[in-house]
Formats: sequence, C-alpha cells, structure tokens
Amino acid sequence: MREDNAGGGEASAPRRFYETAAATPAEGGFVVSLDGRRALTRGRAPLAFPTRAVVEAVAAEWAAQGETIDPRSMPMTRLLSTTIDLGPAEADIWRARTIEFLKADCLCYRAEEPAALVARQTDVWDPFLAWAAGALGVRLAVTSGVGFVAQPADAALAATAALRNASAGEALALRIIAETTGSAVLALARWRRAFDADAIYAAARLDEDFQIEQWGEDAEARARDQAMRADFDAAGRFIDLLKEA
Repeated sequence: MREDNAGGGEASAPRRFYETAAATPAEGGFVVSLDGRRALTRGRAPLAFPTRAVVEAVAAEWAAQGETIDPRSMPMTRLLSTTIDLGPAEADIWRARTIEFLKADCLCYRAEEPAALVARQTDVWDPFLAWAAGALGVRLAVTSGVGFVAQPADAALAATAALRNASAGEALALRIIAETTGSAVLALARWRRAFDADAIYAAARLDEDFQIEQWGEDAEARARDQAMRADFDAAGRFIDLLKEA
C-alpha cells in the first residue's frame, strides 16, 4: 500500500483516509504513522523527528481530524514538514531574516506623546532590551518619533552568534515570531523562554492595545490579532517541543 503525503492541503479539504494516527519508533527517532503506514511530507520525506514529543504533537493533530482534513488546524504538521523539506537549504536564510528585524525592531521606536503611552512603552519594552543586552550582548539604540535610528553593527553580530546553534526548526519558528511581532528581540526572548509568552505577545501588541483602549476595537482588527496570536503560539509551542528531550 502506498505511503500517504502529509505535507500540505489542497484547495478543497480531503477526506480522512485513515483510522489511527500515532508516533511510532523509527530509525533515528519517531515517525507519524497513519494506520501503520509512514506519513510523508510534501517533499516525500518521512514525517519524522528524533524526539518523541514533536512527533506525538504532530500525530495528535492527525488524530483530531474529523471526516475531512483541515490543514489550518495542523500547525505542528506544517512546521515540522517545512523544517524537514526546506530546513537543510533555508535555515541560514531563516536566521538572517530574524536578525534583519533588529534594523527596525518595534521596541526601539517610541512615541513622543501622549505621556501615558510613552510611560507604558518604557515600562514594558525596556526590560526586554535590557535582557537582550545582558544575556545576548544585543544592545540596541532607541529613538522617539518617526525618524530611523541606525543600530550598532555589534548588535547584529551578537544576534548572529546567539543563533548560530539554533536548529533548523528553531530558526523557522524564530522567523515566524519575528514577523508576527515585528521584533527580533521578542523572538529571541521567546526562544530563550526569558519571559512569559503572554507578556511577550502583549509587548508586541502594546501600541495597538493602547489605541483600542482609547477608541475601541473593530471586528477586522480582532480577527487579524487572533490570526497573529495563533501563529505566535504555534511557533512558540514548536520551539518548546523541540527543546523537550
């Protein structure tokens, strides 16, 4: 019987073609098995990983599907599949993409007014910048207003050194978090688990939440935030699973 492609979804949701999904031992670790057959990525590689926690999380997504398969409900599957298929060639690109956010990290651009927003940015964002400087040697300049501030070259060098040992999966998740939050510092903080995940996401949402307090929130903005939070949480969970032995 053929092995089934688990790497991605079609425009129309495919019907569930298996009864059971499980993480089973395989050479070098564990593989997702669907009715005892190896699941494959879109690139036709086994959907496998050296540690059980990652594969169990992926298998649980497959087990949770109903009559049809909804790829949108399978973030761990997407992340692992992408890591397997593209990681060997693109991990360095993912690391570089995260570091690029240091050039215009959202934590470095402060409001000039109102005073309440200025104070909140200082109270919430400064601890993250202090952590990055102390723990990683990533020291960034801060500015107020709309002007661009050039960052020290040493900051990018320090971030590059910190990310050198990040695995391909971690590099992918870091890129997603940086893109979601607009901040390399917040991505690095989530990777190192230096702050609570809710606090990290709240820091990324500080300006938007302040505006909501003043003017209220519309449905479109709420939906956009929910989608961003889902991406942030999925990438963060993937990092946590990768760190489990």
